[in-house]
Amino acid sequence: MTELPVIVVGAGPQGLAAAAHLAERGIEVVVLERGDGAAAAVSDWGHVRLFSAWPELTDAASRRLLASTEWNAPTSGYPTGAEWVSGYLAPLAAALGERVQYATTVTGISRQGRDKSVDGGRESQPFVVHTRDQDGNESRLHARAVIDASGTWGRPNPAGADGLPALGEIAASESISYRIPDDVAGFAGGHIVVVGAGHSATHAVLRLSELARHSPGTRVTWVLRRGSAANVFGGGAGDELPERAALGARARAAIDRGLVTLMTGFRIAEFREVGDRLTVFAENGSQIDGVDHVFAVTGFRPDTEMLRELRIDLDPALEAVAGIAAEIDPNIHSCGSVSATGAAQLTQPEQDLFIVGAKSYGRAPTFLALTGYEQVRSVTARLAGDHEAAARNELVLPDTGVCGGSGDFGEDDAGSCCAAPAVLQIGARPVAVS
Repeated sequence: MTELPVIVVGAGPQGLAAAAHLAERGIEVVVLERGDGAAAAVSDWGHVRLFSAWPELTDAASRRLLASTEWNAPTSGYPTGAEWVSGYLAPLAAALGERVQYATTVTGISRQGRDKSVDGGRESQPFVVHTRDQDGNESRLHARAVIDASGTWGRPNPAGADGLPALGEIAASESISYRIPDDVAGFAGGHIVVVGAGHSATHAVLRLSELARHSPGTRVTWVLRRGSAANVFGGGAGDELPERAALGARARAAIDRGLVTLMTGFRIAEFREVGDRLTVFAENGSQIDGVDHVFAVTGFRPDTEMLRELRIDLDPALEAVAGIAAEIDPNIHSCGSVSATGAAQLTQPEQDLFIVGAKSYGRAPTFLALTGYEQVRSVTARLAGDHEAAARNELVLPDTGVCGGSGDFGEDDAGSCCAAPAVLQIGARPVAVS
């Protein structure tokens, strides 16, 4: 099957990097992107500034490919998502040329003539990638290998604490968003609730805190499911990514100044419409009244429907690639950084299928662009038969400065997970916590 191409699903940062590595090794590659342009998902959050600097956002093989063009490599600063696309990802896609096909949705992947249950001759058959274009036309492409770099952007987690939409969440959908807001001016004077404990939630809180600072009467409530805010503000001076540390420091300052009310131990069970506003109920009976809008920034989960007819091994808790789950599990991950992972850890029961990028992490929240670039470097080396390069680790990730798992309830010292909210002094102002 060596005459067949490797098909990469997704023209985001990792998909394009995989294509650059494959092209450099002389392996034919086809990238299938359902959006109308490169890194369509990144463009959706183009207003958000990354906490990784430019040198941490570009891939080595991609830089070598771009060096033959008129591209000027950014060397410093922290781009927004839109600047990442225009300054690097779009030029990279252009350099890859016709290898990248847009407006093409992958609807399923299988082995030629073999469904998932068939053993006989399975590995000798090429992959068959079923696609549909924007006009609804269907086609089938054959591949020697498949790299799934399709990400998780299209599958946000619900606000409901049990992993399913809370009661009333779907009915209240016009008042609930699942992305970091861009223009927040329309919320001036309202009561806005942000749900989530990760960096994206922190971005949302900071954007809204600026609105509260300039628009009197605006209320921002930050809701955490866990019972402690200990890890939410990051590792401070121990974080080796300074802008990531700055996020936490700025969030703490917003709380200190009274721009944001922090509530912990609040696990959402129900949204109830009361007049033209919402009341948000927690599992323990606590409630937040008079809410105008909710931003549920609670992470993402992978969509594996296209892989249904392939044999894959995912961790049952994280839905991450099983071989890397122990390294990234937020329930047990402690001091230091998550280790780099490569082809050995990403190998699937289905030979020559690899899930990379954010999708390989499933529901785990610790993914960095650098991690994905190292993944695709190793995977493409494996596909090229360069096993020494595939096994080599060329990346040391920056330390987070945070100790202790972040996936638990964080209540070892706070009593019952159903305890009523108490008050904790942060800086000069009391804020509600559990």
